[in-house]
Amino acid sequence: MDISESTLDDLMNVALDTLIREGKKETASRGEFLEAVGCHLILTNPLARLSRSEERGKLFSALGELFWYLSRDTMLDFIEHYVPGGVYAKESDDNIRVRSGYGQRLFSLRDQNQLGNVIHLLSEKASSRRAVIQIFDAEDLSEPFKSVPCTNSIQFLVRENELHLVVSMRSNDAYLGLPHDVFCFTMLQEIVARTIGVELGTYHHFVGSLHLYEEQRDAAVRYLDERWQSKISMPEMPREDPWKNIQKAMAVEEQARLGDYKSIDVGNEPYWSDICRLLCAYSASRKGDQEFIAEAKNRMSSKVYDIFLLARMDKAKAIK
Repeated sequence: MDISESTLDDLMNVALDTLIREGKKETASRGEFLEAVGCHLILTNPLARLSRSEERGKLFSALGELFWYLSRDTMLDFIEHYVPGGVYAKESDDNIRVRSGYGQRLFSLRDQNQLGNVIHLLSEKASSRRAVIQIFDAEDLSEPFKSVPCTNSIQFLVRENELHLVVSMRSNDAYLGLPHDVFCFTMLQEIVARTIGVELGTYHHFVGSLHLYEEQRDAAVRYLDERWQSKISMPEMPREDPWKNIQKAMAVEEQARLGDYKSIDVGNEPYWSDICRLLCAYSASRKGDQEFIAEAKNRMSSKVYDIFLLARMDKAKAIK
């Protein structure tokens, strides 16, 4: 399977349709699935990283996963705030951390800040082919852990002043995992591009086993039946070093996740203020606070996020 599209929804539509029509039936511990081996998915516009569909429009869980990585840790309670229902608890060996989480591996694998090393390397030698982050590790096969990383490696390549990202996956759930992976990795791609002062290039997603579980087939068909999603991209990240704003957003995320989402100063920079408001609005939705979400929506600089905030208002209404 070799697919090149400009939006995440276009990629997912072709990938899921192909799996349903042509995928080979296999069986694993989680049940039967349809599989395609050796897939290459290309997202030509990494800013179009959000699904606009009702079925897979999962901005908040994807945003939460990104900030989980940026926290440099793998705490279970962190990600369960954004992905409740015990999904990650099943992958934890001690009910405290999720060993397969990427935060520690990105920033402190055997005391190596891999992302920092990549940024330093590309700042010194933009043409380097060594800017690789290793996620899957030899130790992952040393014991029967409940979960090991689905990602093998992440490679950053600067060509003609554009930063391309090449991600290698050993395994990828085309319905549940793919949209989160594309969101998080293209956000990291844009963060690095802004840090080293180059343009955003193309995103390449290689997968050894791209699959669709039988239990998700009906949901995938409903997604495909939507047929049309608006082709709207996220705003561009400001053209400056992003790390000061990232640190501020991380502090906002923690405060909101711990329940104090009302008294937060989100700042004045439009892009990052919107990100902070989204994090606060999500926490508000878990408390049934429709009024706060409506106010956050009215203060957003970009209207791209309106459909996601309206969906959280509906969730909040159901809780209340």
